[in-house]
Amino acid sequence: MTFRLLIFTFLFSCFAFAQQTKSATPPQMPPWLNTPEVHADNSVTFQFLAPNAQEVKLAREGTEPVAMQKDEKGAWMVTTAPLVPDYYGYSIMVDGVRMLDPYNHLLVPNLLTPANAVHVPGPGLPWELTNVPHGEIHHHFYRSTVCNDDRDYYVYTPPGYSSSAKTKYPVLYLLHGFSDDASGWTAVGHANVILDNLIAQGKAKPMIVVMPLGYGTMEMIHLGWGAWSHHDVRDENFSKFREYLLTEIIPRVESEYRVDKDRKMRAIAGLSMGGSESLLTGLNNLDKFAWIGAFSSGGIPEDFAKDFPGLDASANQKLKLLWIACGTEDHLITVNRNFREWLKEKGIQHTDIETPGMHTWMVWRRNLSAFAPLLFR
Repeated sequence: MTFRLLIFTFLFSCFAFAQQTKSATPPQMPPWLNTPEVHADNSVTFQFLAPNAQEVKLAREGTEPVAMQKDEKGAWMVTTAPLVPDYYGYSIMVDGVRMLDPYNHLLVPNLLTPANAVHVPGPGLPWELTNVPHGEIHHHFYRSTVCNDDRDYYVYTPPGYSSSAKTKYPVLYLLHGFSDDASGWTAVGHANVILDNLIAQGKAKPMIVVMPLGYGTMEMIHLGWGAWSHHDVRDENFSKFREYLLTEIIPRVESEYRVDKDRKMRAIAGLSMGGSESLLTGLNNLDKFAWIGAFSSGGIPEDFAKDFPGLDASANQKLKLLWIACGTEDHLITVNRNFREWLKEKGIQHTDIETPGMHTWMVWRRNLSAFAPLLFR
């Protein structure tokens, strides 16, 4: 009897629970917001649901945060003026706290300040997907002996690349900026799309593009935005990055891909921190690089002679191109101008590029679109 009673009690409990669950009111989901919404005139409406917030602002890449207005349902809204076609990173500031937009799947990966992005399309732009042959992106992982950690790097191979063919390709080592990760140039910069379009139009040579993690020490990230005031960490970051690129990444790439190993077929370029790394690595290793590009370089102390010992006009015999660009509204424009003036005093030939813009991906996508067609000519 005891066993039967236990069975009956168990079954009754299951039935009661099922009835309770069946009659329970399902949890209410928050209303769906169509955001960001790009309008026909290229203005964009952003919304964010935060009924209990006191202040909500839109922080869009390249602009100061702007206030959003709350409606009766607790949704905050703002509409921009018409925007130039591009990708724009943004975050939502809720009572001073930076938030991601949960209604937008388009993300901007970043180790310190991840964000969302809105795409304002425009015909003919190098980073717009078009019906052309596409290359491939390969993602590699390995253990770095120099940096004593596990890290990754990306490799773009152009349309028609085959590991079994005899064709060898020139290679561009393309470096991201501070706070980015190794995916920065593909996920945010759309470098693969830019190269696909330029190659299809005959504007750029088919090339392999290698995009490594840009830190010689991850202590740079652990220290956050104040890392640059720690000069010993900054110097270690630059020196170890150079070492691991030269002794680990380049040998791995040259053993795994059909890369032309001639220095005239090897370029290095990058943005912000990556721009400085391109200058420090390239100009101090002209036996390995003939093409150097720096976009909005930052982090190099202005004692240039210390970081570029022995650099003089004889470098002109080895350099095919030294291309230095910066936006005129960028906070790093002064140090870039000072560096170019120092190069001029040393008699080192280089190309100066200044364009409108701040320290943003909108500038760097255009830099790559202008720089890549110059390579390997």
